[in-house]
Amino acid sequence: MTTLPVVHAVTTDEIIARADFVERASGVMRALGARGAIHLRAASATGRQLHRLAAALAALQESTGAWLVVNDRIDIALASGARGIQLTSRSIDAADAGRVMRAFAAGTPRPAFGASIHTVEDARAIGAADGIAWLVIGHVFETPSHSGVPARGVSLLRDVAAATTLPVIAIGGVQPSHVRGLLADGAHGVAVIRGIWRADDAECAAAEYLSAHDAVQDSGANGGG
Repeated sequence: MTTLPVVHAVTTDEIIARADFVERASGVMRALGARGAIHLRAASATGRQLHRLAAALAALQESTGAWLVVNDRIDIALASGARGIQLTSRSIDAADAGRVMRAFAAGTPRPAFGASIHTVEDARAIGAADGIAWLVIGHVFETPSHSGVPARGVSLLRDVAAATTLPVIAIGGVQPSHVRGLLADGAHGVAVIRGIWRADDAECAAAEYLSAHDAVQDSGANGGG
């Protein structure tokens, strides 16, 4: 059985616009290895831009073990050889995504896909959809990415984890110091934007999140993920 990543480094339009993005992303992928993923997410980028970046990052999957997950764009994920697809509010629904996967050429490795959710009802509905491998729930803490929107809190994380058998990834203002508590509340792992990409050294920042996760596992303190 494939082990799903526990640290997900999520990009934005601003992040992928940096001239050194691929270099920084390759460092993050090296730091995380098979227990990490980079989510290529950029709402304003063209398909051509996204495919160019996806192809560059997909080439690093083999050497680093880290996953490339493409948000929303199933076509780019399939064309680049990404290991995962993240369905969002902009995407086709989970059932239709499952049909796309089943129609994909036989014998070709198929990407796993996750879904972004915001309520317990979403978790219950999506959990029954064919092929979903993980759920991303947020935002659990206050974050500039959702300025003025109250955090949904760890109580939602607990409720979602209790309502589904799928691994749950917590996103939104997550710092390394939060990881222990989030795992105890039922998270399988965490997704991070600013905590990794805004750091002076993104590779070291990614390693810090992974170390925080490992510290919980080593102590046996995680009863939920």
